[in-house]
Amino acid sequence: MSMNTNNETYWTTVIDPQYSSGGLGLKELWRKKYLVWLFVKRDIIVQFKQTIFGMAWYFISPLFSVVMYMVVFGRIAGIPTDDVPQPVFYMSGVCLWEYFSTCLTDAAGTFAKNASLFGKVYFPRLAAPVSNVFSRLFHFSIQLLMFVCIYLFFVIVKGVHLCPNWYLLLFPVIVMMLGGIALGLGLIITSLTAKYKDLTNFLPVLVSLWMYATPIVYPLSFVTNPTLHKLMVLNPVTAPIEAFKYGAYGAGSFSWAMFGYSFAFMVIVLLVGCKMYERKQKLFIDTI
Repeated sequence: MSMNTNNETYWTTVIDPQYSSGGLGLKELWRKKYLVWLFVKRDIIVQFKQTIFGMAWYFISPLFSVVMYMVVFGRIAGIPTDDVPQPVFYMSGVCLWEYFSTCLTDAAGTFAKNASLFGKVYFPRLAAPVSNVFSRLFHFSIQLLMFVCIYLFFVIVKGVHLCPNWYLLLFPVIVMMLGGIALGLGLIITSLTAKYKDLTNFLPVLVSLWMYATPIVYPLSFVTNPTLHKLMVLNPVTAPIEAFKYGAYGAGSFSWAMFGYSFAFMVIVLLVGCKMYERKQKLFIDTI
């Protein structure tokens, strides 16, 4: 801002969105991609600040979950694991599900968590939820390392015969699908909760119910009811998780049709989510 001799003020620099009204803001996000990296660094650092155990929580949490599943679903309920050692079976599901659920929860709370920042300065608003997906990869990589260690222990020390195959090469696509589905749904939810704030109370319930509707603590083959099996297949998270299990130890099922359906679901939900998010961000500050 500058001032002329007549004491009249005028702006010398104007910062405004650089995308068309009909776009999704992706081009602008790409031009400001360094912001995503800054947000990723911020999210990772914040996770370790003012904690007693620091990174150890990333090991403690999944181990507690695995032990609980072994006791409740393995011992008490007696649910089979397709002849795969229970720690290996449960850990594979825990890794993937925690990555998906945390990405979904983070993206769904974008407007609420960044309200003060959004009201102070303009930047591509899509950078905030996208950075959450990438920052959660750090957490996911630690848990994946735990899975590999448990896997090798049972193969090398216990002599358990597991059958990894070429479908394991789909792993990068599987992670991309889980992150993409979580991001797309999260953008839709955060766009709705900007106006209907009580929807945030429903999200934890939805995530909990969704986990039990996904083959995390039981194999897909355990669901013998035809109707329930079809509903399980329609779950877009089922295919990538089953694909990882099938590629990692040869148990479970894999279908290109299911995999393609989940991939198409990811693309559609991302487009819808980005469009809703782009529209809502213009009015967000006025509605809070």
